[in-house]
Amino acid sequence: MSIASYTCPQNREQVVATYFLEHRAKLLDIAAFLDRLDRAPPSSAGADFREVALQQAIRILTDAKPQRVARILSLLSDYSPELPQSAHGMKGASGAVRLVSEPDGILSTGGTPS
Repeated sequence: MSIASYTCPQNREQVVATYFLEHRAKLLDIAAFLDRLDRAPPSSAGADFREVALQQAIRILTDAKPQRVARILSLLSDYSPELPQSAHGMKGASGAVRLVSEPDGILSTGGTPS
């Protein structure tokens, strides 16, 4: 990365000193959630689409490519124009979208970001 592309006003040491404990706690929360999933019996319906989306998001976190936030947000966003028929029994948004398998084998939302 060239010096002109650094946009954070803090250096890496300052960022770590400021945010490490906060993000350490978030990682422990995710690890606890994944451990809970490992201890839970499988569902007859197979893997839940939200679990699959979370696993894909974790892979994005560790791929060292740029724009992690945008790519994860896109992965977890529903771009379909259809509105759900009913929200009966729902507390809120599902936080992920059911992925469809594209011809090349890659899972996608099946929609297009606007």
